[in-house]
Amino acid sequence: MQYRFKIFMTTFMRGTMFCLLLLFCEKATGEGIDKLIAWQHNASKLMVPIGGNSWSSYGGTINNRGLSVWTSSETVTKTFVHFSQAGTLKLSIDINPGGKSSIRITIQGVSKQLTVEANAEKPFFVGQWENLTPGYVAIELQGISKTAESYGTVSAYGISGTAVTNETVFVKDNADNYFYWGRRGPSVHLNYTLPATNITDFYSEITVPEGNDVIGSYFMANGFAEGYFGIQVNSASERRVLFSVWSPYQTDNPASIPPEYKITMLKKGSNVYTGEFGNEGAGGQSYLVYPWKAGNTYKFLLRGEPKGDSSTVYTAYFFAPEENRWLLIASFNRPKTNTYLKRLHSFLENFMPGTGDQSRMALYSNQWVRDTNGQWTALTAAKFTADQTARKRFRLDYAGGTQGNAFYLKNCGFFVPATPIDSRFAVEQKATAPVIDFTKLQ
Repeated sequence: MQYRFKIFMTTFMRGTMFCLLLLFCEKATGEGIDKLIAWQHNASKLMVPIGGNSWSSYGGTINNRGLSVWTSSETVTKTFVHFSQAGTLKLSIDINPGGKSSIRITIQGVSKQLTVEANAEKPFFVGQWENLTPGYVAIELQGISKTAESYGTVSAYGISGTAVTNETVFVKDNADNYFYWGRRGPSVHLNYTLPATNITDFYSEITVPEGNDVIGSYFMANGFAEGYFGIQVNSASERRVLFSVWSPYQTDNPASIPPEYKITMLKKGSNVYTGEFGNEGAGGQSYLVYPWKAGNTYKFLLRGEPKGDSSTVYTAYFFAPEENRWLLIASFNRPKTNTYLKRLHSFLENFMPGTGDQSRMALYSNQWVRDTNGQWTALTAAKFTADQTARKRFRLDYAGGTQGNAFYLKNCGFFVPATPIDSRFAVEQKATAPVIDFTKLQ
């Protein structure tokens, strides 16, 4: 009888302690919270930084430290994590409410409310989600009530559970400024297979489907070893045709380029701005502010001609269907260069971190090259590649392939699945070469 009583009391005490811990968990305040968080998380716990994986709407500021200036109950902050398998997800939040705040966290349609109270950053356990669907998952954070001016500052989430594995994908740290690059999203490229001839001209077309002209997008049509040429969405009211040539002097600061290495502008079209650029290499830049439209097809012609004096002239023309004519963008001379067009490619990138959560794509079609004999050759094969953000597996929302008789590129927006990097694609042989009267080009 005494033995049974001991078993009863032991079971009773364990159950009582478990209930107290659960109650403590629900309140998510008080001393010893760090130990409680450790007890509730699995050994597989990972920390997801807000600064490299989140976007806020209707207020709130995302920077390298995380979420701040969170004063409105309308603000929704989404943090994206890719899970490779289904299972349970346990979640905690590292937050400094600066008072007492009630917050709501929603994952795959299931919401949990939490009251947090502190004057310094602490981890607070939120709860567990069952049957998490694999793929990209948005952790949505919203304020309910607060005693301070702000709902708090948030630096990270802690995640564990059976859904969390070594294959769980997000931007893990800010080494090499990857909070910036991660929020911009992966850049994707088409590297064309070229004929073994001296190429003087590169022609191609781009169609951006309606709804894909997201602010921050650069749909680069005619890339070459020394520069790039395409169209951008710079703001809600401004779009550009951009053509740039890198200096042979390696620097990110155009002011440091010696005179003999500077790109020289030879001529430019009407209303075209020309100057210098830096930060991602440096050199000569030109752009035309032009209201190109999603759904229309635009044509690009790049010419590259060595002058025989250890310099090469690059000239870019843009065909505006709205005006039914070729427009000169600019012509640049690149010193210490003696080459025809090489390494021809196209790419798609997002240059604004604030829109890295929005998907965009374009069709790249009708690629042709012309050689020194005046012979046109169609480019029908391309290799799909992506940048280090993709190769490091910080982001998996990248794709490329063929659609009809065009190649396509797509990035950002946290879609699945990703196209395997270094895949190769081909389209059918084009029937008709471009008809261009070169004598009428400006």
